[in-house]
Amino acid sequence: MKNNLLSRIKRFFRTTWKKLNLHFTLPVEGRFALVFTAFSHREKQIFFTAVGVLAITSAILLLGISNSFMVEVPASGGTLTEGVLNTPAHINPLLATGEIGSNADRDLSALIYSGLLRSDGKGGFIPDLAQSYTMSPNGLVYTFVLKPGLVWQDGEKITASDVVFTVKTAQDSRTKSPERASWDGVGVEQIDDRTVQFTLPQPYAPFLGNATMGILPEHLWKTVDLNRFDTSKYNREPIGSGPYKFDSEKTTTKDGDEVPVSYTLKAFDAFALGKPHIDTINFMFYHSEEELVQAVKSGEVDAINGISPEDGRILEEQGYRVLHSPLPRVFAVFFNQGQAPIFADPSVRKALTLVADKQSIINTVLAGYGVAIDGALPPGSPGYVPAQKEASSEDRLASARTTLQKGGWKFSTDTNTWTKKIGKQTQTLQFDLTTSDAPELKAVAQNLQTSWQNLGVPVNINVFSTGDLKETVVRPRKFDALFFGQVLGSDGDPYPFWHSSQRLDPGVNIASYVNPAVDKILENARTETDINKRANLYKTFNNIIQNDAPAIFLYSPEFLYVVPQNVKGLKLESIATPEERFLNVYQWYTETDNVWKIFAS
Repeated sequence: MKNNLLSRIKRFFRTTWKKLNLHFTLPVEGRFALVFTAFSHREKQIFFTAVGVLAITSAILLLGISNSFMVEVPASGGTLTEGVLNTPAHINPLLATGEIGSNADRDLSALIYSGLLRSDGKGGFIPDLAQSYTMSPNGLVYTFVLKPGLVWQDGEKITASDVVFTVKTAQDSRTKSPERASWDGVGVEQIDDRTVQFTLPQPYAPFLGNATMGILPEHLWKTVDLNRFDTSKYNREPIGSGPYKFDSEKTTTKDGDEVPVSYTLKAFDAFALGKPHIDTINFMFYHSEEELVQAVKSGEVDAINGISPEDGRILEEQGYRVLHSPLPRVFAVFFNQGQAPIFADPSVRKALTLVADKQSIINTVLAGYGVAIDGALPPGSPGYVPAQKEASSEDRLASARTTLQKGGWKFSTDTNTWTKKIGKQTQTLQFDLTTSDAPELKAVAQNLQTSWQNLGVPVNINVFSTGDLKETVVRPRKFDALFFGQVLGSDGDPYPFWHSSQRLDPGVNIASYVNPAVDKILENARTETDINKRANLYKTFNNIIQNDAPAIFLYSPEFLYVVPQNVKGLKLESIATPEERFLNVYQWYTETDNVWKIFAS
């Protein structure tokens, strides 16, 4: 770098000298020579010392001036080794997000493929393969124009035909793509080589999120039998147009099958948003969180994710760089008023909410990696409002007791229970709380049980495996109260969880909540393309939900990412899924260079 700088300076002075047509000759003869020869040995020593000091001082001064105009910029090079759970088998944007897709599949698909648009991590989108897009005034027609000169990682040209092929493949039932529901009823048409048009059956504001789906190369996939779509070799040796391309795979033999041990990806020069700075990303595959944590401690890998809050806390205390960002997930206790009549009483729902210690749960169970919430919207969603600061546990307990008393409940010190007479019947305030056997969820349930017992409300905890919970509890709605999580996704649309049309299986309105005003708001929000108006609709929705209290909203967990200190340019903002940590991976860098500001882009 310094040699380049000196060369530029020399060229500058040489050119300037020639333009001025100046000539200079050292007076090594004549008067200077006579004077110099007259110097004594001592005077010559002083002269040369002074010249040396002047030269060194000038060099230091010039270097200081040069450094003041220098800036550090990203440079190409470096390697990042990621450790991930599970092994890849379906590195395919149409399959990776489904049940057959693994963490490794989703991570690799996010790096190898790109869509028309790319999420910016702030609730918006930036162009990826698309140069621009327009929406018709009625919100039914979206027209995308591709950037010129796009190519696949095998050098073939990308055209609008590839987009049409990918969407129609996702819509085909034979592929069993989880993306099919997102494209149901959407018409797709190629207008010309670079233009594709989508026609919606009705306005749908979150539609732009569909345009982030990775696009497949038609020239490779068109010969694949769609009945065998999930077994194609391109699911293991993918070719896309994303920031990184498949380079090599290491495998081992297990039960007669070749099982991947690691993948190596190389930066793709022709990526639509510019060649990534980091040259190589290696993926190493593990089968347990314990193996994953040990791998980063031993230095076998540089980065890991998907770890528990407790492991994240320990690693951070040991000096590892642990980045964290709220996920668009809502963990809450959902009341089933149909099975447990006590929850039809607003005073009961409010009292139970008051004593639930959200911050204690976050601090003890989530090791601080969580955000308290008061409503049905997680951080980063349109209309989200931060939770209010909690009062002291003593004040909340006193307020809960007062709330129950005003609601007609009486507390017996003999039986340590609350009762209420309704007609000739006497209700006792007690219930079952059902949850999953996941350690985090069980720990939260126990925390809630303690808080409610302090109020004088006995609670029995029922624990089910995740599969059994879904089939025997959630789907038939057989529970008093259910501690469960909802995943809203990047578009933040709460419609599936709170619209009355979704209250019966296979809908996921598990509180069986019905409110015509909320239904209307959620329907309008889905067709409102103005983001500010949509956010206001969701704020109104959230206020109604908080007032009705069909659930106790507790927290949104945070995504944890252990990453080396030398990785710069990484922006971990609002992400919906772990693979979205790679949204701006093309801007990450580990190597730097120093250049003059005028040469920095």
